[in-house]
Amino acid sequence: MSTAGGPGGCSVRPSWEEYFMEIARVVSTRSSCLRRQVGAVVVKNRQILATGYNGVPRGLRHCDEVGCLRDQLGIPSGERHELCRGLHAEQNAIIQAAYHGIAINDSEIYSTLQPCVNCAKTLVNAGVLAVHFCGAYPDALSMEIFEEAGTRLHRMA
Repeated sequence: MSTAGGPGGCSVRPSWEEYFMEIARVVSTRSSCLRRQVGAVVVKNRQILATGYNGVPRGLRHCDEVGCLRDQLGIPSGERHELCRGLHAEQNAIIQAAYHGIAINDSEIYSTLQPCVNCAKTLVNAGVLAVHFCGAYPDALSMEIFEEAGTRLHRMA
């Protein structure tokens, strides 16, 4: 982070990447997933276009109310994504943009977790040019898809 003088002494001004990732972290706090909380922010020209967090579709009961189907079935992380009531943060961010008629081609996404293969394919097709992420996810194929598509990847701390 860079430092700049501010009221009452020194203040710390985050870089743009740190700023958008911190917003993604705050977005993740809305998640009702019992396994992990993930947030995503779609950005173009330093402007936020959409946000998303992992959770169930509108109108459905949340997993913290009905339990986790994946836990009940003993499904390990990174496998059988279709056996989940929820959507991933990246999916919800793309859906939010589409719902409001916002084009996200040539954008970047900040996610608190490495996207899975399904999200990778969707982000590539949506025209997202760069993916900034923090935590690792057990899905090597997603990284291969991004690399083959020429998507810029940036793992942040």
